Amino acid sequence: MTLDVMETIEQHESVVRSYIRTFPKPFDKAQGVRVYDTDGYAYLDFFAGASVLNYGHNNPELKKPLLDYIQSDRIVHSLDMASVARAEFLEAFNRLILEPRGLHYRVQFPGPTGTNAVEAALKIVRKVTGRHKVLSFTNAFHGMTVGSLAVTGNAFKRRGAGFPLTYSESMPYCGYFGPEVSTLEYVDKLLDDKGSGIDQPAAMIVETVQGEGGLAACTMDWLKGIEEICRRHDILLILDDIQTGNGRTGPYFSFEEAGISPDVVTLSKSISGFGLPMALTLVKPEHDIWEPGEHNGTFRGHNLAFVTAKRALELYWSDDALQRETERKAERIHQALQALIDKYPAAGGEHRGRGMMRGIRFTADKELASTVSDVAFEHGMIIETSGPDDDVLKLLPPLIIDDADLEAGLAIIDRALGEALHKRGLA
Repeated sequence: MTLDVMETIEQHESVVRSYIRTFPKPFDKAQGVRVYDTDGYAYLDFFAGASVLNYGHNNPELKKPLLDYIQSDRIVHSLDMASVARAEFLEAFNRLILEPRGLHYRVQFPGPTGTNAVEAALKIVRKVTGRHKVLSFTNAFHGMTVGSLAVTGNAFKRRGAGFPLTYSESMPYCGYFGPEVSTLEYVDKLLDDKGSGIDQPAAMIVETVQGEGGLAACTMDWLKGIEEICRRHDILLILDDIQTGNGRTGPYFSFEEAGISPDVVTLSKSISGFGLPMALTLVKPEHDIWEPGEHNGTFRGHNLAFVTAKRALELYWSDDALQRETERKAERIHQALQALIDKYPAAGGEHRGRGMMRGIRFTADKELASTVSDVAFEHGMIIETSGPDDDVLKLLPPLIIDDADLEAGLAIIDRALGEALHKRGLA
């Protein structure tokens, strides 16, 4: 029997699925920066699993130790019991990531996904401080479970909870009121004023680039200011580096340039390096006050992910070569996107993002980004949109993409934007 993939999914899977509607093809294989449908047609991947695949699909350097581990009957599932793979990852993460950056964290494995990391972060800051409120920021996205949704800005996502989301307060992100208004002063004023109605919060949670919120990127001075406000008001700082970490903006952590030291850091997406589910909540040692088993989960000991994560750290983070390449390619992307903004003024394009997490917000027509994505898919590219109105075309190519494929992708975007403007009646 020949299985009709799309018909089978349509018949049996929940209607909640979304990416299948944007990219309506059955995919079967992937290698490097390309994925292949069941007809063998290749698509250049400028989505990378929402930054899960920073090192590309089926990276052979990560696949080999994974296959060796499985074929040797090594332990796969172990909850949080001791395993060699767990210890080897922890040692490599400390040696290659934390120590060289002068960072001191205890590593918690909260569960398989980013929202698990955020939920653990929210719980520990409340436990440490004895306070309940957490400040988040406009257009933030931190996950789909209830605690994470409470600190997420997107109204559509929040409605999915089905009941009021409480114990959070939204503050204006960097640049929210335009370049002339300091949102740092706004936040500091509200926290200082005993008549503001803002109870002293346990923590703030912030992204350095709002991946799902439209690629707004804060300045490093603003980020420093947020940390200073937190210290001045005895508030803990959670840095959500789930989509922006693992080298996506250049350095391993997206906040390194600011020289700050968050109390809690959340990581997921590309931490396993191979697309295997894995998340980390990094907690300063003085805040690691959990009771044993107070926060747990069945899949918090994913040994297969430990194996590939360790190898990814050794392969890409034993020196600064990947960071330098990412920063070089990021500058090329920036130049190319600015050229498109200048070439197609009818689109009303605005540059967004940082590192290899960049895009164009189209102000002339909120449907334009989705149309560009659709046309690009017809020309063999997977690229998504971002923002509460999906008005930002979002580039997330694998960090290991070579120059030829990067240029090919940028050329497809150029062509797709030109065609999309005609489709939308803007050219």
